[in-house]
Amino acid sequence: MNQRLIVSSALASVLALGLGGQAAAQSKDKEKCYGIAKAGQNDCANIAGTHSCAGQAKVDNDPGEWKYVAKGTCKSMKGMTEAEVKAKKG
Repeated sequence: MNQRLIVSSALASVLALGLGGQAAAQSKDKEKCYGIAKAGQNDCANIAGTHSCAGQAKVDNDPGEWKYVAKGTCKSMKGMTEAEVKAKKG
């Protein structure tokens, strides 16, 4: 039983490292774009800190909610950077 646990843990670690590397590669080609997410379609925590999970946006185009988009496309989608959102709330 102990050997099975070790093998399972090792396999889980290898898979996690592989997926982590993939996520890092994706983030180089993508950027966070605030104010474009539809209700329930945000990618992660909002700027206000009222939730920390994807899919919890309550309204369309909330400036505090974000989605990953291809780098360089946020402005054409009428989105904002995190710095712009914070300055606007400022």
